[in-house]
Amino acid sequence: MNKCLVFVLMLLMWAGSALAGDYVIGDGDLLKVSVWGVPELSVEVTVRPDGKITLPAAGDVVATGLTPVALSKELAVVLENFVKKPIVTVSVSRITNNRVYVSGGGVAPQVISLTGRTSLFKLLCSLGSLENVDLSRAYLLRQDGERKGGFYEIYVKGEFSRDFDLKAEDIIFLPTNERNKVYVVGAVQAPKYIIYREGMKVLDAILEAGGFTEYAKENSVIIHRQDKDQIKVRIGSVTEGKDVTQNVALTPGDYVIVREGMF
Repeated sequence: MNKCLVFVLMLLMWAGSALAGDYVIGDGDLLKVSVWGVPELSVEVTVRPDGKITLPAAGDVVATGLTPVALSKELAVVLENFVKKPIVTVSVSRITNNRVYVSGGGVAPQVISLTGRTSLFKLLCSLGSLENVDLSRAYLLRQDGERKGGFYEIYVKGEFSRDFDLKAEDIIFLPTNERNKVYVVGAVQAPKYIIYREGMKVLDAILEAGGFTEYAKENSVIIHRQDKDQIKVRIGSVTEGKDVTQNVALTPGDYVIVREGMF
């Protein structure tokens, strides 16, 4: 074989390897196997559920778990019994293996097929509103048991240096933020729950609920904690600028109860 032609072929194999990166072949992927100079051995095959492909002459060969480059080398060894110094290239024509799984209750459970390299941040952006997700308790679980967190820091605080690429079969757990809600009830314009944020205080929550009604007793506000403690605060003193210490910091799960009175 012409040495120049061999060099060109090797360069193409290297380029294909660079494009393939570290992608790992999985069940269901469609592969294109090319054997230089032997068109009858050049085929497109689908990886079976048992992880194998079947090639003319070579028979069954395990493909799942290998990169395209590694499979090319494996096939070259197998085909040496039929072809002198075979040059084999493997490329992925269709990816069906690159799936991640989302569950936890914060968003609808779903299986997402990744069409290319995707980071955690990019995937979170594609899920729509994350209002009902507790990102501080969210995590990712890998097949090897590795667990990765930091969702809140990446998505909310913008610490993109902590972002990371997803891998096939990753499980992303996005729990509901039910425990992170603060409830404002009683004599406010729009009783509601508010998603807790760091540094939130009682007056912040009342204002987000529309503020006091006409008959609210501003100095008779109760914070009911999950541990059953009750904290009485005089928000009227805060708005009048007399005692800002009454503007107590809230914690997730607090109930802010504004009492009502005629006078």
